[in-house]
Amino acid sequence: MTGEDGDSDDERAFCNKSVWARMAIVFGGPLFNFILAFFLALIMIGFIGYDEPVLSGVSDGGAAESSGLQEGDRIISINGKHVMVYREVSNYLTLNPSAAESPVNITYERDGEVYEATLTPQYDEEAERYLLGVTGGERTRGNVLSVLGYSLYEVKYWISLTIDSLRLIFTGGVSLKDISGPVGIVSTISNTYQQSVAVSLFTAFVNMINISILLTANLGVMNLLPIPALDGGRLLFLIIETFRRKRINPDKEGLINFVGLMVLMGLMVVIMVSDIFKLI
Repeated sequence: MTGEDGDSDDERAFCNKSVWARMAIVFGGPLFNFILAFFLALIMIGFIGYDEPVLSGVSDGGAAESSGLQEGDRIISINGKHVMVYREVSNYLTLNPSAAESPVNITYERDGEVYEATLTPQYDEEAERYLLGVTGGERTRGNVLSVLGYSLYEVKYWISLTIDSLRLIFTGGVSLKDISGPVGIVSTISNTYQQSVAVSLFTAFVNMINISILLTANLGVMNLLPIPALDGGRLLFLIIETFRRKRINPDKEGLINFVGLMVLMGLMVVIMVSDIFKLI
C-alpha cells in the first residue's frame, strides 16, 4: 500500500491514517484467514459432522482399560484442559511429550455421572510412542446450533494446534524434518488427494477442505507472530507507537521489515531444501 513503508503526501495513504485505523488494516488479513477457516469448517462439519470426544473402544490391557474407562465414555478434560473433540484426546501425548511418562488425569462422563481416572501411558513398540489405549473419533451430525458451535471450535482447535506446534519447535520437541514449507505442503496435498480420490470424490472434497482449514488458520497465526515483515511485526510497531504517542521513523521501520523479510526468505530456502531432500 502507498505509504506502508515510507512517507507519502497522499491523504489516503496508509501512513497518514490514525494508528487505530492502521491497526485495523494490518489485523484485517489474519482476521479474514480465521473467518475463511470458519466458513470452510461450516461446510465440512455440515457434511460429515464433528468428532465428539466419546470412546469407541479401549485397548486390551492398555492404560485406559486398566483405569476403568469403557466404550461410550465421554472425555471431559485431560490434566485440567477441557476437550471438545476427540483429536484433543488422541493428540494429547504428541503435543505434550513431557506428560508421556507421567500419570495423566482424565475426567469423563458415563450415564450422566462424572468420574475421574488416572492413566499411566504405556509405550507401544509397534507405534513407537506412548499411548493412552483409547480409540474414538466417530463423527456426529448435529443441529444448526451444534454445527455453528463446533465450526467455531474447529477454528479454535487449529489455532491452538499451530501455537502448540510452535512451542514444540522452540522447545526442541520437533526437528527440521518435521517442518514443511510450500514444497512439502504441495506434496502433502497431492498425496492426500490421490489417496482420497481412490476412495471417492466426496472423500477427496472433504479432505481438501480439511487441509484448507488447517492452512488458512495456520497462516493467520503465523502472520500474527511479532516478527518484522509479518503483520504481527507491524502490529508491534503500532502498539509501540500508541505508547510513545509518536510514530517510529518510517525509514527505520522499513529497514527493520526488510531485514526481517530477508531472514524469512532465508529460512524458507532452508525449509524448501529440506522438503526437496525428503522427496528424493
